Amino acid sequence: MPSPLRPLFWLALALSVGAAVSLGVTRFAYGLLLPGMRADLGWSYTLAGAMNTANAVGYLLGALAMPGLMRRVSPTVLLWAGSLLAALFMGLCGFFTEAPVLLLQRLLAGVASALVFVAGGLLAARLGSRAPAHAGLLLGVYYGGTGMGITLSALLVPWVLDAFADQAHHWRFAWWALALLCFAATALLRWPARVMAQWEQMPASTLASDAGAPAVFGWRVFGFALAGYGMFGVGYIGYMTFAVALLRAQGASAAAVTVFYGLLGLAVVASSRIWAGLLNRQQGGGAMARLNALLGLAVLLPAVTQSFAVVVVSGLLFGGVFLSIVASSTALVRHNLPPSAWATGISAFTVVFAAGQIVGPTLVGWIADGAGGLERGLLVSALALWLGAALAWRQRPLVP
Repeated sequence: MPSPLRPLFWLALALSVGAAVSLGVTRFAYGLLLPGMRADLGWSYTLAGAMNTANAVGYLLGALAMPGLMRRVSPTVLLWAGSLLAALFMGLCGFFTEAPVLLLQRLLAGVASALVFVAGGLLAARLGSRAPAHAGLLLGVYYGGTGMGITLSALLVPWVLDAFADQAHHWRFAWWALALLCFAATALLRWPARVMAQWEQMPASTLASDAGAPAVFGWRVFGFALAGYGMFGVGYIGYMTFAVALLRAQGASAAAVTVFYGLLGLAVVASSRIWAGLLNRQQGGGAMARLNALLGLAVLLPAVTQSFAVVVVSGLLFGGVFLSIVASSTALVRHNLPPSAWATGISAFTVVFAAGQIVGPTLVGWIADGAGGLERGLLVSALALWLGAALAWRQRPLVP
């Protein structure tokens, strides 16, 4: 690694702790708790999916608020404060069994996670502007932090559930353990937030040039990419919500679930290097389209076979792709807009992403409660991802 890149890499890696909190733990760890909570509390799949829908509604509200918030509060403050609030709301989930209260807690955690994820994405884009040739890698490192959160959750949650299996509502201890993990991650975020807060005092011209690019974000000119990204939100979240429940329904052991989810998380971490070149080269929607198509294949596999080996391949492919689609949206903004419009652009993509996530979990849960089961729900998710690929393929770059 070139020596000028090394400090930027370490900053991106430290920022990735925010992605670990906002998605890896705050959203995706719920999939590990879902089977136990559903059995204990007598939930339908629709209600179980609604928990992640509530989280996505909160995420949408947070994303909508971000442009206004970032005009008043620096992204470094939002990064750290959002992570602290996410940890708090995760812990509160362990104190309640009533569905309405849990839905509210998941919604509030979603709001907090949006603050972390959008602010962190903007800061990662600013890192990329300091090393344009390596911007894809730096973005991938940040978003790959989600994989750290997934892997740590996979190691922590089954162990906690097993250790407290004889306790009433034993799943609550997992919520508290995850909250402690988030509090520890929040403490680690203080260093990159402090360093990058100093950069915010610099003139915008020292971060990147605004020449040759449109001055504001236009929803219409990014229409195909936004639509493709929205379908990504619909399609991927059904897998992350119900994959573990499907494995459990098929008779997988706790150890098998840990292996599957842990490998998925490690693949997310590795994806930062796998797709860095593609994100650097593609200035239109090509990267998003290719990755959506691959993700659709990963989602389809568990719906057509009960082979654990094939399911593990599905998890590896899914983990190796899905956060790079998020990185592709930030790369698209960075390629085609000046730094002054990055915050608005990233927030816009986050809004459509969140809107898709609102639909996905409840839709898949509703389908799973019918005759087709979870397998049919995942088939619908795969079709949504392939539609997203077709839409994103039509997005052309704004700047030659």
